[in-house]
Amino acid sequence: MKRINILIFISILIYAVVLLAGCSSKSTNQTITEQKKKGLVYASSNDINDMNPHLYTGSMSAQGMVYESLVENTEKGIKPLLAESWEISKDGKVYTFHLRKGVTFHDGEPFNAKAVKQNIDAVQHNKEKHSWIKLSSKIKSCNVIDEYTVQLVLSEPYYPTLVELSMTRPYVFISPKDFIDGETKDGVKGFHGTGPYTLTEHKVDEYATFEANKDYWGGLPKIKKITSKVLPAGETTFLALQKGEVNFVFTDDWGADSIDVEAMNQLVDSGNYQLVRSEAMNTKMIIANSSKSDSPVSEKAVREAIWYAIDRKTITKDILNGTETVANTLFSSNVNYADINLKKRDYNLKKAKEILEEAGWRLGKGTGVRTKDANKLAMKLYYDNNSSSQKIEAEFIQSSLKKIGIQLEVIGEETASIANRRSTGNYDLLFTQTWGLAYDPQSTIAAFNSQSSYLHTTSGIAKADELYNKIDKVMVSTDEETRKLLYKDILKIVHDEAVFIPISNGRVTVLAPKDLKGISFKQTQYELPFEQMNFK
Repeated sequence: MKRINILIFISILIYAVVLLAGCSSKSTNQTITEQKKKGLVYASSNDINDMNPHLYTGSMSAQGMVYESLVENTEKGIKPLLAESWEISKDGKVYTFHLRKGVTFHDGEPFNAKAVKQNIDAVQHNKEKHSWIKLSSKIKSCNVIDEYTVQLVLSEPYYPTLVELSMTRPYVFISPKDFIDGETKDGVKGFHGTGPYTLTEHKVDEYATFEANKDYWGGLPKIKKITSKVLPAGETTFLALQKGEVNFVFTDDWGADSIDVEAMNQLVDSGNYQLVRSEAMNTKMIIANSSKSDSPVSEKAVREAIWYAIDRKTITKDILNGTETVANTLFSSNVNYADINLKKRDYNLKKAKEILEEAGWRLGKGTGVRTKDANKLAMKLYYDNNSSSQKIEAEFIQSSLKKIGIQLEVIGEETASIANRRSTGNYDLLFTQTWGLAYDPQSTIAAFNSQSSYLHTTSGIAKADELYNKIDKVMVSTDEETRKLLYKDILKIVHDEAVFIPISNGRVTVLAPKDLKGISFKQTQYELPFEQMNFK
């Protein structure tokens, strides 16, 4: 009798396990079905803003879904995109592109040589706005050869031409029907590109919806709908992920993550999410305003002391939880032309104090803050409120600088405000990052004398004129060895002046549903190939 009861118990137990497994499988299938129906809903601390691809206020990750360029920058070099092939003249001044046939804009307008010319001309009519990208100053004309052949004529050879044509903006294409009086510089009437997704709805500061382009020349994307939902970074986004209100987050245009590493790991441990990281893409850094004569940071000695006083190992290990690596130079050694020997400034508070003493900054009794000529060694560091780590890093650096007699005030502001300070020069120190693997070194370096980028960072250094002269030369050089030497000089000048103070080498991080496949990265840190993703 006992044996029969045991057998019955075992049978019931096996049945229950099978039943639970079946329910679990059913539940999982329902979840996947729901995800497929809902698509991807990603959290962003910022609205997508103006999607005009010829201006700079829009979200680059959103624009990357909608618009395309002539060529694409890949891990294996420049590859065809809207141009199937191209030739470069022997003198390096003429680029002839053979366009892909059968491509249409989202509004049905044909993509052809005429549309290419209209777009490039529209960008060039506002070239002062694009001064950071040197190609804007090199384009002499854009000529239609036939319906699917276009020529780009430059005033002089410019070796990064194809790289800069591959960028998310400004040399991407919007339907000519969206132009206002033949221009895009003062706004557009719509946002119709040729990309894999179309913008179908946008409620400012709430959400934007993108749907798969059924006529996409590259084939219909598997994910049919992508929604960008505006949420404050941190706990709000974390709770939204737990509740399933959003199911995807990734490093934004400014290198900030919506939630911190501990929150990401907690979600992964729940079994519902996966964490995917790219290779090192950029350098996170602090820039110093060398041109601000009324600030101590205009002194090289002060900038060097700050560099020595920052403990990068602790920042990357404890604050960034090992997700980024220590950066000792403006560019990591895997960036073209950047693998050179430069003076290393490791964490050394004693060295920092000695530099300040030699520069005449004395520490008064009981004050804790150094002075020189009755001026306090005090300054402000601005960080992005939308970054989950910059505030902690800023406060840690504040504590470190206090140890060497520097009074540092840390101030958090919105992303747009930080960008405005960088362009107007209204800062002592602020967080930023290099353009990224696909763009560097040429794009970051080209921005050294751009008003909207790093002009105020570099213009106050002793060798500013020499620096700008070398930048102009390197961009037009057709000789590889000459370019190497010029880049070496350029990097040495800014390194010696300590105007770009490196912190860490950053990556793009993606937190996604565990059933999402095809997650990969582009060479740029600003876009993701959503069209390659799919729920299994």
